Amino acid sequence: MTENRLKYETSPYLLQHQDNPVHWWAWGPEALAEAKRTGMPILLSVGYAACHWCHVMAHESFEDPATAEVMNNLFINIKVDREERPDIDAIYMGALHRLGEQGGWPLTMFLDSDAKPFWGGTYFPRESRYGRPAFVTVLLRISEAYQNQPDNVRKNTEALIASLKDDSVANGDANVPRLDVRDLVQRIARAVDREHGGLSGAPKFPQWNIFWLLWRGAIRFDDQRAKDAVVTTLRHIAQGGIYDHLGGGFARYSVDELWLVPHFEKMLYDNALLIDLMTEVWRETQEPLFKIRIAETVAWLEREMIGEAGGFAASLDADSEGEEGKFYVWSAEEITEVLGADDARFFNRVYGVTPDGNFEGHTILNRLDSLALLSEDEEARLAVLRAKLLQRRAARVRPGWDDKILADWNGLMIAALSRAAVVFGKPEWLALAERAFTCITTKLAAGGDRLFHSYRAGLAKAPATASDYANMTWAALRLFSATQSESYLAQAQRWTDVLDQHYSDSESGGYFTAADDTTDVVVRLKTATDDAVPSANAIQLSNLIALAAVTGDSRYDNRARQLVSAFAGAVARVPTGHCGLIAAELDLDRPVQVAVIGSDNILGTELYRVSLPGALEFISAAAPSLSSQSPLAGKASIGGKSMAYVCVGPTCSTPLQEQHEFRARLRAARSATETF
Repeated sequence: MTENRLKYETSPYLLQHQDNPVHWWAWGPEALAEAKRTGMPILLSVGYAACHWCHVMAHESFEDPATAEVMNNLFINIKVDREERPDIDAIYMGALHRLGEQGGWPLTMFLDSDAKPFWGGTYFPRESRYGRPAFVTVLLRISEAYQNQPDNVRKNTEALIASLKDDSVANGDANVPRLDVRDLVQRIARAVDREHGGLSGAPKFPQWNIFWLLWRGAIRFDDQRAKDAVVTTLRHIAQGGIYDHLGGGFARYSVDELWLVPHFEKMLYDNALLIDLMTEVWRETQEPLFKIRIAETVAWLEREMIGEAGGFAASLDADSEGEEGKFYVWSAEEITEVLGADDARFFNRVYGVTPDGNFEGHTILNRLDSLALLSEDEEARLAVLRAKLLQRRAARVRPGWDDKILADWNGLMIAALSRAAVVFGKPEWLALAERAFTCITTKLAAGGDRLFHSYRAGLAKAPATASDYANMTWAALRLFSATQSESYLAQAQRWTDVLDQHYSDSESGGYFTAADDTTDVVVRLKTATDDAVPSANAIQLSNLIALAAVTGDSRYDNRARQLVSAFAGAVARVPTGHCGLIAAELDLDRPVQVAVIGSDNILGTELYRVSLPGALEFISAAAPSLSSQSPLAGKASIGGKSMAYVCVGPTCSTPLQEQHEFRARLRAARSATETF
C-alpha cells in the first residue's frame, strides 16, 4: 500500500494528517490484515485534534518526506484518534505505563504484526533534544530489534499482554476491610493547596473524581476542611486564566499552580463535569460566582459547541495560526484600542493586563488578584467591555473545531445540563439536553438499543465502549428526574441491559471497556480507575443504585454489589485512584430520594438550597410515575397543598409542608449519622 488512507476518514484529527507523506492507515481490519500479511511491525500513533504536542510532532516528523520514507519502508503506520477509539488508546497507553513511562499524547507505540505492543513512548523530536532521541534514530533501532531480536520482542509482548490481562481479572477480595471513607476524604483534603486550590504543585487539572469525592465527603461527614478545599479550588478555576473570561468555557488544565496559564484546548467533558460540580456546590453556598460561570459556560456551549443534529462537539483546539493560545491572549495596546483609555484602565486593573503581559509578552485575562466580584454596577460595566472584546476576538483566526459527536462525552454534558436546568430554572438548558439526547439515540443508533461511539459528517462509526452506555444511562436518569418522562427511565433500563449482555464480567462482576463482539482489541480491559473522565464502572455503579431505588428491582442492587466486590481489592490497594467509584458507593446502602409534589414551588426552591449529591430528585405538580416498589410510590399532595417527601433507602418521611421541617429532613438525609 503506497497511499495515505486517512483521506477516507471523518475524524478531524485523522483528516489533519491526510496530506502527510506517511502511508497512514486508520485502525481497523484492513490495517491489521496488512501487518499480518507482510509480517511488518506496526507504528501506532495516537493523538487528538486539540493536542498541541501532537501538532508539533506532526509538523516536525510526519510532514517531513525523509522521516516519512523511513516510516513507510519499515512499518505499517496506523493513526488513531483517541477520542474516536478510546478503547484502543487505553490498551496501548496501559502498555506504555507498564514500560515505566508516564504517558501522554502523542502516544507512539510499536507493535508486532499481531498488534501486540513491545515498546513505546510519547513525543519524539525530529532531532535529539529535551533528553529524547531523534525520531528516526528510534525508528531504525526498533526496526533492527524487531528483525534481529525476535525472542526479546516476543517476551516483551507476552509480558505486556499478560500484565494488561492481570489488571482486568478479578480484583475482588471478600476479606478486604471496609474502607474508611471519612479518613480518605480528610487525607485528600490535606493534599489540596489551601491558597490556590487543586492538588498541590503543578500542573493542575480540575480532577472531577477527586473533588466530587471531596464534596461528597464534606457533605456526608460535615467536614469543613474538605468543603473549603472544593470551594477554594472552584473559585480559583472560575477566576483563573483556565477560564475564558470573554467567551466562557474552561480549558483542559493549568500548567502552573495558580490556575493562570492554561493548556488552551477546551474539551466537552471538562466543561460538563465542572458545570455539574459547580451546580452542586452552588446549592450549598449560593455563591453568585458559580452561578455566573455556569450560565456563561452554557452560553459558550450553545454558541460554539452545537454540532450536527444538536449533538455537542468534542473540543476546540489550543492552537491557531500555528501558535498555542494566540486566539485568547491580548496586548494592553489592543485593549486600549478597542475600549478607549478610561475603560481600558478599569478593565486592565480587574483582569491583570499589563504592558509586559503574563504569557510570552501578552496577557491571559484573569481575576486571580481579587477573587471577589465587584459591585453590581461595576460588574455590569465589565460585561459591556467584555462583549466589545469578544466581538473584536471574533475576527481572529479561530482554533480548530473538532465537531465529531461522542456518545460518552455527550452523556456527561446532557446529565450536567439536565440537573443545572432544574436547579437554576432554565427550561432552555433542558431543551438543549433533550435535543442532544435525541441526536445520540438517532444518529448514533447501531440497531436495537446498541450505539456507535462517534458521529461526524453523516457517518456513525467506532464500536461503543462501556462509557458510552454508562454515561448515556446517567443522562437518561437525569432527564427522567427533570421531566418525569417514563421514556427516559425505560431507555436507561434498556442501555443497562446492553451493558449486562455485552460488557459485563459474568464471573467477577463489573464491566469491560470493550464489548464481547468488538473484534479488533488484543485484550478486553476492565478498570474502575479514575481518569480525566469518570470510569464506566463508577458511573454505572451510580446508575445501578439509582435504578434499584426507583424501580425496586433487586437485580440492579445485586449488580451494584457485585461491581463493588469486583474492585474491592483494587480500591483497597490504591483508594486515591478510585475516587469516582468510592463516591458512588456512598449511596449503595442509603440511596436518597426526594419528591416535591404540588403546584407551589416554595418547597422546590428550598430543595435547591441544600446540596444533596447523589440524590434522586423529583419536582412535579402531580405524583411522579414510579414503580409500585419505589418508596415514593403513591406519594401525593394533600388537600391541594404541596408536600415534600424525603426517603433514605426504603424508608420515607411523613409528608412535609413547612420549609424548616423540609430543610431539616434534607440535612438529616445527607448525614452519615442520622437515620430515618
